Amino acid sequence: MSAGSGATGVIDGLQCGRYDAALLSQMRDSGVRAVTITASFWEDAMETMDALTRWNDTVRNAPDVALIARTGADIDEAVASNRIAIVLGTQNSSLFNDRIGFVEHFWNMGVRIVQLTYNIQNAVGSSCYEPHDSGLSRFGHEIVEEMNRVGMLVDLSHVGERTSLEAIIASSRPVIINHANARSIYDHARNKGTEVLDALVARGGVLGVCTYNNIAGEYAATLDGSAELIAKHVELLGVDHVAYGSDLDPNAPADNIPWMRQGRWSRKMQHGASRPDLAPPPEAWIDNFDFHKFGAVRDRIVERGLLTSDEAEQVFYGNWKRVYDEGFVPLDAQSGAGNGAEK
Repeated sequence: MSAGSGATGVIDGLQCGRYDAALLSQMRDSGVRAVTITASFWEDAMETMDALTRWNDTVRNAPDVALIARTGADIDEAVASNRIAIVLGTQNSSLFNDRIGFVEHFWNMGVRIVQLTYNIQNAVGSSCYEPHDSGLSRFGHEIVEEMNRVGMLVDLSHVGERTSLEAIIASSRPVIINHANARSIYDHARNKGTEVLDALVARGGVLGVCTYNNIAGEYAATLDGSAELIAKHVELLGVDHVAYGSDLDPNAPADNIPWMRQGRWSRKMQHGASRPDLAPPPEAWIDNFDFHKFGAVRDRIVERGLLTSDEAEQVFYGNWKRVYDEGFVPLDAQSGAGNGAEK
């Protein structure tokens, strides 16, 4: 197989860069069929709407390159028309401004995936870096229920262990962890413990294995290590529950990392996923933004006999597609009642 081969290409569960038509064309031509972007980290409702406006403008000005995916069928359309599907997501629930009604507003604006917390405690629950995880709040329970209702996927990537477990249990629909790893494979606060992952699998969720070097260590340093990281997760969780989430930030400005780590909440240096107590991990093999490397990892997994070609296709495309097909549909539309939002 060539690096860009595969029946349908690759769905990347999470990126957090800045995009223009040229970069989206590069991803499309590399075999990326859909990508979840990060519209906001710390931004409130108005600032997130500004980001959505920029995305609408970018896609409107490049109609032959990209489309915004509001349904799983939109990803099918992107594949059929040789475009890349943009899934609108955020890495925090700050866009809701602590208002339950804003969940539906943002769903109507196209947001389909929201991470409950980013790197600090919020009104919903705890992040993975809090010294004490207070769990899912009463408001958090309401947010999860409302996201379930409208058809917005709950993401737990930066969320604390107790809050993650309680969110999985509270959710009536499968949740996702779109850019993290198993702590048993690489020990890091951002990665997930056994109890959380067992609950995720039991309730039909999916983990997007992440080749970000800070949370993947030596596995991220080479093509073979990246392939082994994904194969180990398939062995641990089962092929139905593993996908890919690069966490790349292509085209990002120099101040993007301080913004991601500090936002407006701290004047002190925040290390985020870096480990100041350890030597820096080796540079990630995939970090030069050559998007053909996504397909190269998939193909190396098959070449080494770690997975079959069908299993690799499921991990790099099929599992996210299944979750999106099911998760982006409002509950009342699933039951046939309809709510006027789903056409």
